[in-house]
Amino acid sequence: MSTLLIKNVHTLITMDSGRRELHDAFLFARNGIIEAVGSAAEVPQSADTVLDGSGRVVIPGLVNTHHHMYQTLTRVLAQDSELFGWLKTLYPIWSRLTGESVYVSAKLAMAELMLSGCTTSSDHLYIYPNDVRLDDEIRAAQDIGIRFHAARGSMSLGESKGGLPPDAVVEEESAILRDTRRVIEQYNDPQRHAMLRVVVAPCSPFSVTRDLMREAAALARSYGVSLHTHLAENANDVAYSLSQFGYRPGDYAEDVGWVGQDVWHAHCVKLESSEIGLFARTGTGVCHCPSSNMRLASGIAPVRQMLDARVKVGLGVDGSASNDASHLLNEARQAMLLARVSGDPAAMSAREALEIATLGGAAVLGRDDIGALAPGMSADLVAFRLDSVGFAGAQHDPLAALLFCASVQADFTVINGRVVVQDGQLLTQDLPVLVEKHNALSRRLING
Repeated sequence: MSTLLIKNVHTLITMDSGRRELHDAFLFARNGIIEAVGSAAEVPQSADTVLDGSGRVVIPGLVNTHHHMYQTLTRVLAQDSELFGWLKTLYPIWSRLTGESVYVSAKLAMAELMLSGCTTSSDHLYIYPNDVRLDDEIRAAQDIGIRFHAARGSMSLGESKGGLPPDAVVEEESAILRDTRRVIEQYNDPQRHAMLRVVVAPCSPFSVTRDLMREAAALARSYGVSLHTHLAENANDVAYSLSQFGYRPGDYAEDVGWVGQDVWHAHCVKLESSEIGLFARTGTGVCHCPSSNMRLASGIAPVRQMLDARVKVGLGVDGSASNDASHLLNEARQAMLLARVSGDPAAMSAREALEIATLGGAAVLGRDDIGALAPGMSADLVAFRLDSVGFAGAQHDPLAALLFCASVQADFTVINGRVVVQDGQLLTQDLPVLVEKHNALSRRLING
């Protein structure tokens, strides 16, 4: 039995059903599950681990619903390219990936996420050259202590068959399905509070066949796991879908069985009203990636329209070669500000942006055990110091300060009741050693 007590919390943002914001509060958890949240007058007397929340704002751990962690190795390349040109520049470099480089880059990305307030992350690994396996990322997640949804991506449609990726980086579809079965059976944990789940995730309509999309959906549903892919990312993506399939992206997704409560799509920048309605009716989720969409000039996703239609929307930092960062709190800020560019300063509030980054992400991943701080929920939470320079002058509304003010790093991060960041330092990895090794692998990869 392991207990955790966080006491004297200046402001505790629960994101519970009442969206309570408590002051001079505490949180108590046992074996990674929250048992009590309340006022100072009710604080338990003791716990195995006690953290002081004085002068801190505590929030539910942020949920990242789309990433490509290996891309931390290739940041700031193809700086002035749109999506297809960017991919064509980077595919040959990524063809040199190894299992070691995927493992190290995943740990680096996870460290960056955990230090900035993220406690649960999905990752979409869709390229498997050399000895790369999804197991490399899973091992990284287990070593560093993040709650992880490992998406077994794939590409099967090379240039010679009309796809975008070069033939050297695609796989045979029978091998893709066989390995997807293997990782589900070996690793997926369907239980509530699971630290590891597996997702079925063919890369995109322009890199896999219609048959693979349909077979992948059937496979996922036979095991009860989620489905994930890219969709409607930019104008070229839509043009490809229309020319190859005769459908807009959302309609193509419906045609191949990729709508439903168990599906979420990344980007969706170019969805039209009818497609948004389809997603709302079917419970299909969307991951909004504002920084990546801006970096690649893909456009502004119609997130306000999606939210008003009751589409499930979460946030993603996307690949660290198209963002080029893994700071999910910054991504929530970007989402809030980008929603206002159309001319409405009330298009998205700070509280709504934080809700998308927590409860929204949880819903997109199909989870009811993360995203809020309440009894029965997983003990995943993050604290930020209010005496830091970025919060100066904003003490009257700590939650809004997290979204409006300068980017900040977590003071402490707790995942599954375990303290993984304390005093701003990662406890589960020697970060300088990791960065040095990562940079050496990056140089080798980029230089060939």
